[in-house]
Amino acid sequence: MKSGYTLPVFAIAAAKAAILALRQETSSSVNLDLLESGNGEVAIAQSAMISENTALAIAISDPGDNLDLTAGTPIWAWVQLEPLIEASTQRIILEAGEGLGKTASGEPAIYKLARDLAEVNLLPLLETNVTARIRFILPEGRALAKRTSNADFGILDGLSLLGTSAISKPLSVEDKLEEFRADLRIKAVNSHAIAFYIGANGYQVAQNLGFPTSQLVQTANWVGAMLVEAALLGVTSITLIGYHGKLLKLAGGIFNTSSHLADARIDILVRAAVHENLSIELIQAIEKTPTAEAAHKLLVRNGCDRPVFQYITDQITQRSIAYVQKYTDLKVDIKTVLCDRLGKLVL
Repeated sequence: MKSGYTLPVFAIAAAKAAILALRQETSSSVNLDLLESGNGEVAIAQSAMISENTALAIAISDPGDNLDLTAGTPIWAWVQLEPLIEASTQRIILEAGEGLGKTASGEPAIYKLARDLAEVNLLPLLETNVTARIRFILPEGRALAKRTSNADFGILDGLSLLGTSAISKPLSVEDKLEEFRADLRIKAVNSHAIAFYIGANGYQVAQNLGFPTSQLVQTANWVGAMLVEAALLGVTSITLIGYHGKLLKLAGGIFNTSSHLADARIDILVRAAVHENLSIELIQAIEKTPTAEAAHKLLVRNGCDRPVFQYITDQITQRSIAYVQKYTDLKVDIKTVLCDRLGKLVL
């Protein structure tokens, strides 16, 4: 099976091609330093100067034989060179244009790999008195994002430049789970306290709560399997952190949160509302909401979100402890932290 590159690589390749266009150097491909992955050649579909200090270049995403919906997606990099005002000014400014998402805090969804690639590949092309303002545009990004779980993980209005490696290797579902288990095994050696997060939303919240990266482990949808693995590795304290629309499934005993397997979120919210003795009118309104996010907003408007989500949080914690004991006979201290799509804690 053919490997390819992750989305950040094509974004930085387009940016490099735009900078080279400003130097009147055009080519059908650019060479990139891919950090620990060596070097790579990335094809450039188009590049052109717009003005003396502005250029645009386009690369086309090719993730190889991965089942990746970004395959064939054009990534534009608009680059403007500006005078460096003072020594403390950033030499490279990365911005989100149309189709590139933003995080809960309003920052562009451009993560460490993309920023590291930019520093290594773009900074050497800039004169010492120049700043490069780079805006990434994904014309199809907003539409493609609707087919992902990005919004559940706090990435809004588009795709993200996210990846742990420049190389996109074809992975099966089992391979991906094994990656998370391997990360857990490494971190459990150095700490008996671990924070689990499903995606980017939970990761940001965990960092805001003060958890170091040495204690953060991604579970994606495999929360149950990762809970059991952690207990068997000697972890004694786990904090579950993430978007309520995903984690609340655990309150219903659903420990693989993939919507392809089970989705009882509204039913779980209705049960919580009944437990908290909400009015029959409000319970019926919750039952008719299309998403957990909409139900949460309805509860907020009616001033009863806190008791409902306190009950759900308690249920997640109790069921998670019971789940671990069922499969390991071990007792693990578990806490639950829920947030909304914008990363705001719900309690």
